[in-house]
Amino acid sequence: MSENTCKGDHEGHICLLASNTRFELIKTLTRDPHFICFNCGRVADKACNLCNPMPLED
Repeated sequence: MSENTCKGDHEGHICLLASNTRFELIKTLTRDPHFICFNCGRVADKACNLCNPMPLED
């Protein structure tokens, strides 16, 4: 199992946006999710918006 760490710049990650109540922005970043965060389970279109992303399988 992977550690709960943040890979890269935390700015722009869904978890940080949620804590800052940026829900309208989150909606745009999660319309067609291809990645899931191994830490929190949130999904996003791009890996750069998650702390510990892994690809979603079709």
